[in-house]
Amino acid sequence: MSREIYDCAAGCPVQSTVQIIAGKWKSVILYHLFQGDATRFSTLDRAIPSVTARMLALQLAQLEEDGVIAKQDSDDDRRETEYVLTPFGQTLAPVIEAMAAWGAAYNAREKERV
Repeated sequence: MSREIYDCAAGCPVQSTVQIIAGKWKSVILYHLFQGDATRFSTLDRAIPSVTARMLALQLAQLEEDGVIAKQDSDDDRRETEYVLTPFGQTLAPVIEAMAAWGAAYNAREKERV
C-alpha cells in the first residue's frame, strides 16, 4: 500500500501519523501488542471481541505492510504465528500510551456525568 508523504502546513505530521494508525482497530491492536497480553491472532481476536476475524486480519496486514508490526514463529509452538512490534512500531509507544491515558480520563469524566 502506497502512503503519501505530506510536506505542507502545520498539522500535516499529524495526518501522516493518522494514516498509519487510522482504522477502527489498529490503535487497539497496537495497545494489546504494547501490553504484551495478546500477540497471536487468536488472543487478539479474544481481546477485541467486537472485531470480526476478517477485519482483524486486514488491519494486521496493513500494520505489517506499513512496517509497524512483523510476524514471527512463536517460541513454544512453531505452528503459531506471533505478531511483534518492529523497531519502527515501538516508536508509536508514546502515541498509544497518550491515547490510553486520554481515553481513561474521558471514561472517568463520562462516568461522573451520569
